[in-house]
Amino acid sequence: MTTTTRGLLVTLLCAAAALLGMSPASAADTGLLRLAHLSPDTPSVDVYVNSVSDPNQAITLPGVSYGTVSDYQSVPAGTYTVSMRSAGADPSTPPVLSTTVQIEPGSARTVAGVGYFASLGLEILDDSLALPPAGQSRVRVISAAATAPSLDVAVTGGSSVASKLAFAARTDYVDVPGGTTTLQVTGGSGAPTSLPVDLAAGSVYSVIVLDNSDGGLTVQLALDAASPQVVPVGGVETGAGGTAGGQDAATLPLVAGGIAAMAALAVLTTVLLRSPGTHRPRHAATRS
Repeated sequence: MTTTTRGLLVTLLCAAAALLGMSPASAADTGLLRLAHLSPDTPSVDVYVNSVSDPNQAITLPGVSYGTVSDYQSVPAGTYTVSMRSAGADPSTPPVLSTTVQIEPGSARTVAGVGYFASLGLEILDDSLALPPAGQSRVRVISAAATAPSLDVAVTGGSSVASKLAFAARTDYVDVPGGTTTLQVTGGSGAPTSLPVDLAAGSVYSVIVLDNSDGGLTVQLALDAASPQVVPVGGVETGAGGTAGGQDAATLPLVAGGIAAMAALAVLTTVLLRSPGTHRPRHAATRS
């Protein structure tokens, strides 16, 4: 192989490797955002998320009903407006509610519609991505049940995780033993409701107490983070009508391009090695 050919192959190999390693945005420049509907007497809504600085950064969640908590969306750090409209309403109509949320690099936030419909508000929750000690699970309780004006939650055989928690309020995060357990949930003066849950060790949860459609109380676990430092990031309908799959979806064209480049490199290498002048025949040794 000539020096020129060798140099060409090295250049192509470096270019293909660089293409495979490219990513559209550094994780250090992004944060996590999710939406929740936690108002028991508010009908379904359409939720719109728009970047203040980049009109192309837009997310739409249509028909969000009570008890829904979306997956996290990985978004560029910055300021976003979050607006709620009645389900099916024209996007150009004034929103029922709106707020702004600042997403810092490496942060995770939930924007939740909370309270009764008559006094409905959007609240910004700071979510914890810090993992608990080995064998433990980290939880906080969010009260979203109108039938429980004062809420008590305890782990069976363990400590209390919420005491006299008001409707539309939340606790701080606390650590509890990980594994399958039962929560004793008491709303007001009624008897406790036993609700089985699986709190995986090494994970972080928001335990959301909701009104059960059949009466009484129920709980929903929203996974905030999981060992080994895995955050549930999913796709939702975007403003353009597609799906927003976070960085994984955005990286697919780059990966495909890198694979194509590597394939082309392999073909070119074969051609160059077989071309005349790219190698010299070895001569048999002769005796003098």
